[in-house]
Amino acid sequence: MNKLLKYRENLNLTQEELAEKTGISTRTIQRIEKGTEPKGHTLKVLAKFLEINENDLKEDKPESKTETINYQLAKHINLSSILGVIFPPINILLPWFIMKSKNQVNAITKQIVSIQILYTIIALVCILLSPFISKWFGITKQLTLILLIASVVIDIFIIIRNTIELDKNQKLLIKFNFSII
Repeated sequence: MNKLLKYRENLNLTQEELAEKTGISTRTIQRIEKGTEPKGHTLKVLAKFLEINENDLKEDKPESKTETINYQLAKHINLSSILGVIFPPINILLPWFIMKSKNQVNAITKQIVSIQILYTIIALVCILLSPFISKWFGITKQLTLILLIASVVIDIFIIIRNTIELDKNQKLLIKFNFSII
């Protein structure tokens, strides 16, 4: 049963009555009840009138394609980043190449490569700014070396921690809410 139809019937309203109270045409309400998903202004007006969240009016659509994730291969892709910890382009390119060549382009492997891209950018910016920070604030001249060592240790920690989590729970512990690739 369509969600709008269910809410309308719970209020004992006809399509025409709902149309009159919301200012939406009867034809639009008919289309929505037959399966067209409400959008924009129509969705907002209906949700406000029904006193529900807009998402409550959207139909639950089954996933068209489920991803098959090879977690063992995902662990190997993650661990391949360690080979490039000292030379950052490899920590991005090697996992990306394995991901593409083994046809394992999924949310987990995209996150693995995204983490390495962001790590590389942050580490590079910190290391490039360290001589200036040392000069401005009179901090020790070994700041660049300290930042370099810290960035390597942090990246190794992230890689190992995510590998353990992939092995135990088949998910990443350290991840983003977005993907760079």
